[in-house]
Amino acid sequence: MFTRYKTDSKGRNIPVAKVYTQNEHPICNSQIDKDALWVIRRIQANGEKAYIVGGAIRDLMLGKAPKDFDIATSASPKQIQRLFWNSRIIGRRFKIVHIFFNNKIIEVTTFRSDEENFEEGNNNIFGTMEQDSHRRDYSINSLYYNPQDGHLIDFNNSLEDFKKKRIRSLIPLSYSFKEDPVRMVRAIKYECTTGFSLSLGVKLAIFRFHSAISGVSTSRLTDEFMKILSSGYSAPIVLELAKYKLLPLIAPCMSLYIKYDSFINDLKELDQRIKESRHAGLKDIQVSEMISYLSRSVIVLPEVHHSYDELRREVFRQIKVLLAPLTPPNYEIERAAELILEFLGHKNRKKSAQRKKNLKNNRTQTKKPKKKVTPQAKTQEVAANSAAEAHDM
Repeated sequence: MFTRYKTDSKGRNIPVAKVYTQNEHPICNSQIDKDALWVIRRIQANGEKAYIVGGAIRDLMLGKAPKDFDIATSASPKQIQRLFWNSRIIGRRFKIVHIFFNNKIIEVTTFRSDEENFEEGNNNIFGTMEQDSHRRDYSINSLYYNPQDGHLIDFNNSLEDFKKKRIRSLIPLSYSFKEDPVRMVRAIKYECTTGFSLSLGVKLAIFRFHSAISGVSTSRLTDEFMKILSSGYSAPIVLELAKYKLLPLIAPCMSLYIKYDSFINDLKELDQRIKESRHAGLKDIQVSEMISYLSRSVIVLPEVHHSYDELRREVFRQIKVLLAPLTPPNYEIERAAELILEFLGHKNRKKSAQRKKNLKNNRTQTKKPKKKVTPQAKTQEVAANSAAEAHDM
């Protein structure tokens, strides 16, 4: 390990970061997405700095396979866009760049200033790598990895928090949760997915500012909740959200069902399914399936006989009530309703009949056509048979 310094106004050298060499940490380039490595190499080849940051480094430090690889750089969004034809600048408050590949998006963010008092609507204040590290939400998300030399750069004594298994906020808590209340949800998610404990300050701040989550847009909350369902730890996260009084503000109806074992057991079954699927290298569980696991134990079907379409509409309605005000796509909820009806023993006869018809057509098409026998071939066959009989005699 060695230390990175900066010079203050009086010309003194001040330590600002610890730099760990390749043999002092568990991360190596073979664990990094190839497209992310290519993006970093291209940015660095143009004289700019670029690093793998955030959740990807956190997961690699914990021995997990990251789902996404985010990049932080000294290049501006416009510079990045000029380098990559398959990129697009997004965001209104702070501009970032999405670089599109066949099956993924790599997010590239310019180093952000740690200035707090900037004018409303003018948040594109770029800064240094050190300033950017202090803008990260929690210390476990503030490490920077350079694939070129294998160095892991730590501005916030983050590795000490990994050793102590502690989640510590880098932004003053009196400001952090008011600026972005979703950080409270993420703190709980990190606690459950890492096995680390929240610092006392973070716990008290969540209890104090939990009502601020009401001001977050439903689209952001929906996106965050879908990430929770796909994490493989949805059961403990939902219970912790209820403990900190966040769940009634995120999904009021859902918060009424957490006392039922069947509801939590279905979430545990979903978590186990997701973990097994990832371990086997299979595709991610679809949103509709996750919603079906979440909802199936609370669905109440009418006692009187209804058609399949009427039952599907009723299940769709109940799922919408359970999730409100969260707004996943309606087509995902419709598919979840069909999965729940199938789980409860109700089949869509129209679809079953169509599937049987399609299967029959496929079998008919795959049958080998009868071979046509020409007169010449028939004559040759008769002659061959006659010759065989003469030989036998």
